[in-house]
Amino acid sequence: MLLAACGKKRNVARAPASLPSSAPLLRTETGVASWYGHPYHGRPAADGEIYDMEKMTAAHRTLPFNTWVRVTNLDNGRTVDVRIIDRGPFVDGRVIDVSHAAAREIGLIGPGLANVRIDVISAPEAALTAAVFYAVQAGVFTDRARAERLTADLDARYGAARMVLRPGDPPAWRVLVGRESSLDTASDLLAKLSLELGDCFIVRLDDPSLAAAAPAPDPSAY
Repeated sequence: MLLAACGKKRNVARAPASLPSSAPLLRTETGVASWYGHPYHGRPAADGEIYDMEKMTAAHRTLPFNTWVRVTNLDNGRTVDVRIIDRGPFVDGRVIDVSHAAAREIGLIGPGLANVRIDVISAPEAALTAAVFYAVQAGVFTDRARAERLTADLDARYGAARMVLRPGDPPAWRVLVGRESSLDTASDLLAKLSLELGDCFIVRLDDPSLAAAAPAPDPSAY
């Protein structure tokens, strides 16, 4: 069953690897946090990149884009590190709007709102030094066999197609295509796949949630 290919937002997104507790804290703010996923998932965020609710990102009204913050849920003590890519929330009393993945990390999805502390932190070293590559998400399936068939087909025609497991109940398989070194070339690939498959969107391959990729299936098996 095809769940989604691209484009919504109103749930928690996953943040990159957390920094050590000793990371320098540069600024602190307290208030109420919320989260967003659909219908913003797959749409451009305020900084121009495509919002993926399964990445560790967030929206803030004033912090510069690419600022890293550690969000602490004051109700349960859980923390998550996120990168600011968007503007909001535009509701009085709320100070940050985190992705679906980030919300899941701090137990925010059920309640929807939580009292939090935001600490501005230094960017992870990997985020400063690693080269950034992009892919296009062509679809999400709960049926692994369907995901494997699409991956094999796209790998044969576009190259570098792979599957990534998205844990859940039920689990789902994300099909990613390409390994582009710039947003321009990723956008060209996006245009081609969108004409063929419908809604698709660009993802950054340095997102930790994409680390557990399965090898592309053998096209000869299909």
